[in-house]
Amino acid sequence: MTQNDLKSQIVSYWMEKSHEALASARAEETSQRYVFAVNRAYYACFYAASAVLLLQGEKFVKHSGVRAALHKKLVKTGRLELQWGRFYDRVFENRQRGDYQELVVFDREQVAGIIENATGFVARMQQLIGA
Repeated sequence: MTQNDLKSQIVSYWMEKSHEALASARAEETSQRYVFAVNRAYYACFYAASAVLLLQGEKFVKHSGVRAALHKKLVKTGRLELQWGRFYDRVFENRQRGDYQELVVFDREQVAGIIENATGFVARMQQLIGA
Protein backbone atom coordinates (compact mmCIF):
# COMPACT_ATOMS: atom_id res chain seq x y z
CA MET A 1 0.00 0.00 0.00
CA THR A 2 1.37 3.41 -0.98
CA GLN A 3 1.37 6.49 1.24
CA ASN A 4 -1.36 8.01 -0.94
CA ASP A 5 -3.47 4.87 -0.63
CA LEU A 6 -3.08 4.94 3.13
CA LYS A 7 -3.95 8.64 3.29
CA SER A 8 -7.03 8.05 1.14
CA GLN A 9 -8.11 5.19 3.39
CA ILE A 10 -7.72 7.34 6.51
CA VAL A 11 -9.63 10.23 4.93
CA SER A 12 -12.48 7.83 4.13
CA TYR A 13 -12.37 6.52 7.70
CA TRP A 14 -12.69 10.05 9.16
CA MET A 15 -15.56 10.89 6.82
CA GLU A 16 -17.37 7.68 7.75
CA LYS A 17 -16.98 8.59 11.43
CA SER A 18 -18.29 12.06 10.60
CA HIS A 19 -21.46 10.64 9.07
CA GLU A 20 -21.90 8.25 12.01
CA ALA A 21 -21.57 11.18 14.43
CA LEU A 22 -24.24 13.10 12.50
CA ALA A 23 -26.58 10.13 12.72
CA SER A 24 -25.87 9.91 16.43
CA ALA A 25 -26.57 13.64 16.85
CA ARG A 26 -29.96 13.20 15.19
CA ALA A 27 -30.77 10.23 17.43
CA GLU A 28 -29.80 12.18 20.54
CA GLU A 29 -31.93 15.12 19.36
CA THR A 30 -34.91 12.80 18.87
CA SER A 31 -34.40 11.47 22.40
CA GLN A 32 -34.20 15.06 23.70
CA ARG A 33 -30.65 14.54 24.98
CA TYR A 34 -29.60 17.89 23.62
CA VAL A 35 -26.18 18.21 25.26
CA PHE A 36 -25.19 14.88 23.74
CA ALA A 37 -26.62 15.92 20.36
CA VAL A 38 -24.39 19.01 20.39
CA ASN A 39 -21.39 16.85 21.30
CA ARG A 40 -22.01 14.48 18.40
CA ALA A 41 -22.65 17.36 15.96
CA TYR A 42 -19.31 18.88 16.95
CA TYR A 43 -17.52 15.57 16.47
CA ALA A 44 -19.06 15.20 13.02
CA CYS A 45 -17.47 18.52 12.09
CA PHE A 46 -14.18 17.67 13.81
CA TYR A 47 -13.83 14.37 11.94
CA ALA A 48 -14.70 15.97 8.59
CA ALA A 49 -12.28 18.87 9.11
CA SER A 50 -9.58 16.39 10.16
CA ALA A 51 -10.11 14.49 6.91
CA VAL A 52 -9.72 17.60 4.75
CA LEU A 53 -6.68 18.79 6.67
CA LEU A 54 -5.08 15.36 6.39
CA LEU A 55 -5.32 15.66 2.60
CA GLN A 56 -3.19 18.78 2.95
CA GLY A 57 -0.62 16.89 4.99
CA GLU A 58 -1.83 18.20 8.34
CA LYS A 59 -2.47 15.93 11.32
CA PHE A 60 -3.29 17.01 14.86
CA VAL A 61 -3.67 15.46 18.28
CA LYS A 62 -5.58 18.37 19.83
CA HIS A 63 -8.93 19.85 18.96
CA SER A 64 -7.46 23.34 19.17
CA GLY A 65 -4.94 22.36 16.49
CA VAL A 66 -7.69 21.33 14.09
CA ARG A 67 -9.58 24.53 14.82
CA ALA A 68 -6.54 26.74 14.23
CA ALA A 69 -5.57 24.89 11.05
CA LEU A 70 -9.11 25.08 9.71
CA HIS A 71 -8.86 28.86 9.85
CA LYS A 72 -5.25 29.10 8.67
CA LYS A 73 -5.27 26.48 5.91
CA LEU A 74 -8.87 26.66 4.69
CA VAL A 75 -10.62 29.91 5.63
CA LYS A 76 -7.70 32.33 5.23
CA THR A 77 -6.69 30.74 1.92
CA GLY A 78 -10.24 31.13 0.58
CA ARG A 79 -10.86 27.39 0.17
CA LEU A 80 -13.56 27.52 2.85
CA GLU A 81 -16.12 30.26 3.30
CA LEU A 82 -15.86 32.40 6.44
CA GLN A 83 -19.37 31.35 7.53
CA TRP A 84 -18.14 27.77 7.96
CA GLY A 85 -15.15 28.89 9.99
CA ARG A 86 -17.45 30.86 12.27
CA PHE A 87 -19.82 27.92 12.59
CA TYR A 88 -16.95 25.60 13.53
CA ASP A 89 -15.95 28.05 16.28
CA ARG A 90 -19.52 28.16 17.61
CA VAL A 91 -20.05 24.40 17.60
CA PHE A 92 -16.63 23.94 19.23
CA GLU A 93 -17.55 26.40 21.99
CA ASN A 94 -21.00 24.86 22.48
CA ARG A 95 -19.49 21.39 22.79
CA GLN A 96 -16.97 22.71 25.34
CA ARG A 97 -19.77 24.32 27.35
CA GLY A 98 -21.97 21.23 27.20
CA ASP A 99 -19.17 18.85 28.15
CA TYR A 100 -17.38 20.85 30.83
CA GLN A 101 -19.70 23.46 32.36
CA GLU A 102 -22.34 22.67 34.90
CA LEU A 103 -26.02 23.29 34.30
CA VAL A 104 -25.70 24.02 30.58
CA VAL A 105 -28.98 23.52 28.75
CA PHE A 106 -29.63 23.63 25.03
CA ASP A 107 -33.15 23.90 23.65
CA ARG A 108 -34.70 22.01 20.77
CA GLU A 109 -34.46 24.91 18.32
CA GLN A 110 -30.80 25.53 19.11
CA VAL A 111 -29.93 21.90 18.63
CA ALA A 112 -31.91 21.59 15.40
CA GLY A 113 -29.97 24.57 14.01
CA ILE A 114 -26.64 23.15 15.15
CA ILE A 115 -27.36 19.78 13.53
CA GLU A 116 -28.55 21.43 10.33
CA ASN A 117 -25.38 23.51 10.14
CA ALA A 118 -23.19 20.54 11.05
CA THR A 119 -24.78 18.62 8.17
CA GLY A 120 -23.94 21.50 5.84
CA PHE A 121 -20.40 21.72 7.20
CA VAL A 122 -19.80 18.01 6.64
CA ALA A 123 -21.21 18.29 3.11
CA ARG A 124 -18.87 21.22 2.43
CA MET A 125 -15.89 19.22 3.71
CA GLN A 126 -16.92 16.36 1.42
CA GLN A 127 -16.89 18.82 -1.49
CA LEU A 128 -13.36 19.90 -0.58
CA ILE A 129 -12.25 16.29 -0.52
CA GLY A 130 -13.69 15.76 -3.98
CA ALA A 131 -12.22 19.02 -5.34
